[in-house]
Amino acid sequence: MAAGITIADLLEAKAAGRKVVAVSCYDYTTARLVAQADVDMILVGDSAAQLMLGHDSTLPATMDFMVAITAAVRRGAPNVCLVADMPFLSYQLGTSEAVRNAGRFAAEAGAQMIKIEATNAYLDVIKALSDAGLAVMAHIGIRPQHITKIGRFKAEATTAEMALEMIALAQQMTGAGALSLLLEGTAAEVAEIVTAQTDVPVISCGSGPGCDGQILIAPDILGLTTGAKPKFAKNYANLAELTVKAITEYANEVRAGKYPDRDHSYHMKPGQLERLNQLLSSSA
Repeated sequence: MAAGITIADLLEAKAAGRKVVAVSCYDYTTARLVAQADVDMILVGDSAAQLMLGHDSTLPATMDFMVAITAAVRRGAPNVCLVADMPFLSYQLGTSEAVRNAGRFAAEAGAQMIKIEATNAYLDVIKALSDAGLAVMAHIGIRPQHITKIGRFKAEATTAEMALEMIALAQQMTGAGALSLLLEGTAAEVAEIVTAQTDVPVISCGSGPGCDGQILIAPDILGLTTGAKPKFAKNYANLAELTVKAITEYANEVRAGKYPDRDHSYHMKPGQLERLNQLLSSSA
């Protein structure tokens, strides 16, 4: 895809059978690097509450925080299709507040699409955002904002009955105006059926290869995360080990007096040190 990727480009990719490459990241520096890697979409997810702030769930992410980091990512990646994640309680309290908050992502952060963790209880929200001129990505399957209610997550649509519910829910989402779907932790066979039956791009987050595109968070791609991670997460580098090694080397050089050296320091203009010493001597 060319620079300046739009939602229309994603719809064309779906129609042409071209895979959409999406990455989730949360800051300007990483976004600049991701944008150089020829990806189509960046999602600024509320998982930033965990990856950036150290919380044990996505729930503490606030609107102000999400708008700020989304704007930072847009500055770092001006030509990538940008999706902003609606945080907990930003859309659950009514359509008017949902439209107002979603509008902030478009007006203040330059987001092109708004993601909502949706059940059929939020079809009116999706319709309201769509009617307001905002593109919506409906996030179904595993929904991290429901952790308090559910307690723990498990793969979705693993039985025929659950699969029928998932397929129906996907149809309801697009019927309400969603222009894209994100399927998280859904059985691959069901995700493939949803993708085949849907006219909008379907992005897989751990939902198998049969979707129109795939998304991983940048820290997992780079090997920066530690501890347990989802089954679908794949590391393409081990930057955590390299980062610790680099910082350890820096610490050793500081303690040994090797850093900073002359080349990494600023210096007075030629002859000015001698003049300074003369001035100090005359004033003594």
